[in-house]
Amino acid sequence: MTRSILLAAISALALATSVQAAEPAASARAIHESLLTLDTHLDTPANFGRPGWDILDRHDAAKDGSQIDYPRMVEGGLDGGFFAIYTPQGPRTPEATRAARDAALIRGVEIREMVAKHGDKFGLALKADDAATIAAQGKRVVFMSIENSYPIDGDVTLLSAFYAMGVRISGLAHFKNNDMADSSTDKPEWHGLSPLGKQFVAEANRLGVVLDGSHSSDEVLDQLIALSKTPVILTHSGCKAVFDHPRNVDDARIKALADSGGVIQVDAYSSYLIDTPKNPDREAAMAALMAKVGARSKMSEDQRAAFMTEYKAIDTKWPVRKATFEDFINHLNHALKVAGVDHVGIGLDFDGGGGVTGLNDAAGYWKISERLLAEGYTKADLEKIWSGNVLRLLRAAEAAKAPTG
Repeated sequence: MTRSILLAAISALALATSVQAAEPAASARAIHESLLTLDTHLDTPANFGRPGWDILDRHDAAKDGSQIDYPRMVEGGLDGGFFAIYTPQGPRTPEATRAARDAALIRGVEIREMVAKHGDKFGLALKADDAATIAAQGKRVVFMSIENSYPIDGDVTLLSAFYAMGVRISGLAHFKNNDMADSSTDKPEWHGLSPLGKQFVAEANRLGVVLDGSHSSDEVLDQLIALSKTPVILTHSGCKAVFDHPRNVDDARIKALADSGGVIQVDAYSSYLIDTPKNPDREAAMAALMAKVGARSKMSEDQRAAFMTEYKAIDTKWPVRKATFEDFINHLNHALKVAGVDHVGIGLDFDGGGGVTGLNDAAGYWKISERLLAEGYTKADLEKIWSGNVLRLLRAAEAAKAPTG
């Protein structure tokens, strides 16, 4: 064989190999695009009040920290999800609670205003069947949720106002206990739900709001499963058997959740996926930076750029190990093994601290489908994981809600 013939043969073999590698990816992408894809925990509304920030612009997580916007949703094949009204836990006084209530109502209005402003690109979903209708129109689906019931601590009937605004999923606690429930990252106070928290469960059931146990303690999850008339969701949680963190859920509770019809949506929050040892110097520097900049939601784009520069400098001086796409997949695979495909979904916690190496913004959502298909899951399985399971819970809540007269 001459040298030219040999080189031609090698070239042809290399081309064939590259085509074979490309075909599965192309096929996976096509399957992904055919699915209705929803993420159950998007903290993107935190950006809606930022001066100069527009969801129609393509942003860069490395430059301004944001991970979700319309161009990247299209690029990654994300049809939409649950846009969270998040309120950080503050003092448990009437004055502070009222301030939290007002902030949450404003955040809800900002979500509604975003949809109204960009009605050709987004649609507000108020019931489960709206999602497919909106997606069929070529728009992105916007459901609304509450993370932390702190704004409602003073009066559970306030949930009806948030329901009227569009909220269809609500959590109980966040990093600290509140008047409703214990947090998974605080010392037990109520040993689960408070008396007010139990009233909240009944009110959510009456309205048709799905209850979310993410961030709440194990005892809260046990009681939600026992008390709720409809299945419970964990909108963004991980598996304790993979990494033992208070925010993660043990196998027995994942099974109990599944047995009750509930769903765990797996997150991509690095310090919940793997062990990330604390560094006192880094934490002190970060705390000083946060105190210096104040409310990040009010930063101009120039202020945001300056903040990111200082943030990166701290990150460079005191680096912390970051979870990878493989670490996320480990949690997702474990949840699927324990609960089954009827009880698992996706809730990455983007724009709220989520993101791993290899999957750090909305442009990468399709990689999850590619990986699951490669591991033998079917298109029917993915339909459940991406939206079928959470929509089933919404329909159950809709069916069980009290009749209106």
